[in-house]
Amino acid sequence: MYRVVVACVGLLALAGGSVAEAQPAPYYQPGPAYNPIYSWTGFYVGINGGGGWGSSQWDAVNSFDVSGGLIGGTVGYNWQFGQVVVGAEGDIDWSGIKGTTTVLCPGGCETRNKWLATVRGRLGLAFDRFLPYFTGGLALGDINATLPLLPGGSISNAGWTVGAGVEVGVVSNVSLKAEYLYVDLGNFNCGLNCGLPPGSNVSFTTNVFRGGANLRF
Repeated sequence: MYRVVVACVGLLALAGGSVAEAQPAPYYQPGPAYNPIYSWTGFYVGINGGGGWGSSQWDAVNSFDVSGGLIGGTVGYNWQFGQVVVGAEGDIDWSGIKGTTTVLCPGGCETRNKWLATVRGRLGLAFDRFLPYFTGGLALGDINATLPLLPGGSISNAGWTVGAGVEVGVVSNVSLKAEYLYVDLGNFNCGLNCGLPPGSNVSFTTNVFRGGANLRF
């Protein structure tokens, strides 16, 4: 009887092991792939180009329109804190912004800007690859005033700029941007050199619309 009981227990154990081996291994559903948040932190260089439309005022003459294209380079650095992005950016552009008037100036009074640079702070709010921002700071550039048969005058002047834009990340270190800037380079005394009464000034302001591409390191 004892041998029969032992044999039955052995058969049951063997059958239980076989059943356990036959059961499939548990299936674990893999978690979703990790998609890192786009980072705006880092040093970058880029190119920009667009156009400017504004006005120039010759005292004792009148205010007239100026317009033209711009193209140049950009350098900057961003720091990202959560969604907030703080940055510093500088650029310098060749400028073809100019305009002429013959009102009270029969020979044609012309104002021209040949180069324009800015040094600005930027403050934006990042939505992953989408970065709208405000910007403002120092503007630098030249104001050239000419009148036929007279010496005219020119100056490299410091003024101010303020604006806004949006930047979009294309890949991890390349972004595209669109930007608006209002630029005021102030004025300078051209006086008799421009056929104006002594102490008369020539001023220059412009609205700049431009696009650009940045490469971040």
